Amino acid sequence: MRHGAKRSRRWAGRRGVRGACALLAALSLLVSACGLNVNAALPFDVESGSIRKVPQLEGVEITVGSKDFTENVLLAYIAQIALKAAGAEPIDFTNISGSNSARYALEKGQIDLMWEYTGTGWLSHLGNDQPIPSEEEQYEAVRKADLEQNGIVWLPYSEVNNTYGFATTEAFAEKHDLHTLSDLTDFLKENPQEAVFCVDTEFANRPDGMPGVQETYGFPTTTTKTFGLGAIYAAVANNTCNIGEVFITDGRIAGLNLRVMEDDKRFFPQYNAAITMRQDFYERYPQIAEVLVPVAEALTIDTMIELNKQVDVDGRDAARVARDWMAEQGFIKAD
Repeated sequence: MRHGAKRSRRWAGRRGVRGACALLAALSLLVSACGLNVNAALPFDVESGSIRKVPQLEGVEITVGSKDFTENVLLAYIAQIALKAAGAEPIDFTNISGSNSARYALEKGQIDLMWEYTGTGWLSHLGNDQPIPSEEEQYEAVRKADLEQNGIVWLPYSEVNNTYGFATTEAFAEKHDLHTLSDLTDFLKENPQEAVFCVDTEFANRPDGMPGVQETYGFPTTTTKTFGLGAIYAAVANNTCNIGEVFITDGRIAGLNLRVMEDDKRFFPQYNAAITMRQDFYERYPQIAEVLVPVAEALTIDTMIELNKQVDVDGRDAARVARDWMAEQGFIKAD
């Protein structure tokens, strides 16, 4: 968030560090102070489509959590709708403030499952210093280590990979024939006056942010402006800066007609989304995997961009956006 933290995802938890809220929860269990507020049940009925009723899940209350950014909330609603179609009774705990607070809620049983990102698991929750470039290898490393060390099960990961990227306007990219970060580097070396970047404060200083990517590609930075992450998209669109830090599945990329440069040297860590659960809960209800894995397999980066756009740009309700997509895919029956 993604968003993720996206959005919560880097060494310190990309959308939120282990701050006072998580500490308060750990010390006092006053989880409501950390954004853990029950949002009750889905605001509409769900009728099964390709997802069939599962007798072992019939009537089972399953608390689904999410972090506090659009993509993770959307994914949580998608999971809730799938579980509802299978006969379970999902309880909505979306919008938990901070990545570490959400993880704490999962570990302590305040929520039963949530979508997490492989990069967050590997770098933040497991405390590793270096990402693994391969999506599959990083997922397997996270899956194995998190189960052994923390008793957390990771279901198979989705194509949705909400990692960092750099974006320009389509017009700027088209004018200068920019498609990859190597293209951008070559252009900026010849035109350093155009090297105007907008980034957030954390990205500007973190090893997997500006210092690391600049070292990898060797581009100049004539001017660096810092913004809150949400403001960067508009800053690029209105030409306050030529290049901006983005999360590559953010709907504002499509809504503002931006182009993300391909990370052709694969610098940025992989942040594939996957369902996570405590081992004891998974062993009690292994049928959850049968319900949710096909849904994860149907999700793509382009799909996530479009769904995020419908919420962040078009102003639609996240739960209803999730429901419409589930119906389009045939997982549930349309109204």
